[in-house]
Amino acid sequence: MAKKKLITEAVYVTFRPFLSPWPWLYKWQVVISTDFSFLLLAFCMLAGGYMSDEILAKLNGGEVTPLTAKRKNSVFSDIDMSRWKDYLGDIITDTLWLLGARDRSDTHSGDYHGNFVPQIAYQVINRYTKSGEIVLDLFSGMGTTLIECCHLGRHGIGVELNSDVVKASSSRIYASDTPYNTSAELINADSASDEVRDLVLRQCEKFGRKNVQHVILHPPYWDIIKFNDDERDLACAPTCEDFLMRFGKVVRNAYELLEKDRFMTLVIGDKYAKGELVPLSFECMNVCRNIGFKLKAINVKDIQGNEKAKGKQSNLWKYRALKQGFYVFKHEYIMIFRK
Repeated sequence: MAKKKLITEAVYVTFRPFLSPWPWLYKWQVVISTDFSFLLLAFCMLAGGYMSDEILAKLNGGEVTPLTAKRKNSVFSDIDMSRWKDYLGDIITDTLWLLGARDRSDTHSGDYHGNFVPQIAYQVINRYTKSGEIVLDLFSGMGTTLIECCHLGRHGIGVELNSDVVKASSSRIYASDTPYNTSAELINADSASDEVRDLVLRQCEKFGRKNVQHVILHPPYWDIIKFNDDERDLACAPTCEDFLMRFGKVVRNAYELLEKDRFMTLVIGDKYAKGELVPLSFECMNVCRNIGFKLKAINVKDIQGNEKAKGKQSNLWKYRALKQGFYVFKHEYIMIFRK
């Protein structure tokens, strides 16, 4: 390997007291050779002082070992872009998400109708937030997002309309493994209401921030699953138009609470009604875009094996599909937006 490349290794030092008249000479590096035990001081014109991970090499048979290395941080996550290939086995970058069976580790459970798999929260929290930041889930349900926040060192705020669900999910969230100095808080309120913004902002202040850094939305797929008789529940909307109007109020709150240039995740699927496919996911997508969010990605997630009701009646649904001319849903969408 050429000496020029080897010189860009090792100990990064700054001689400001000596070089103050010449600011452009601030950045120097030292290369240590174990064979000859000498120090080679070399001038390096590296933008921002960045040192590549590929600098490990031999100098005349001696190992050159970097004692320090500067991270190339992502703007919106803890991903070190100087080591980006190391994340590819864990972080999904493609639009087809084959997540497999539900993660049931710790206090995660699939006993609640309509809750998404924890792997979704794991992916977007790692991809779009940094340690200590705040993730807001405006349809908290049984607390899947907040449990993952505990696992990953993020503050979590969940808003849930149903008080019984708040009580049930609280025990799971607070019993989850929390190795970091972060907190998860539940708010029993209507996500479409004006008051919910003040409630969330108060909680943000307790966490030392003015806004949230990521929002996750997993609304009811209109009336597929009816959770209660509360008319404020989106699942109780009498028409699709009414559902979208109420959903728009939730998205407006999300937009106001989210920090500028940060991301929102929408997990949504479609439905059949009166012999016709209702493209609910794309209707919700348009609501988000009309409010001001920029669409960054439409990811397709395989839901085979993650269904609760249909999975037990697979043959019946296949029979109906063949008879009536439709296809059985085996996917849903994970849409990514940016403010």
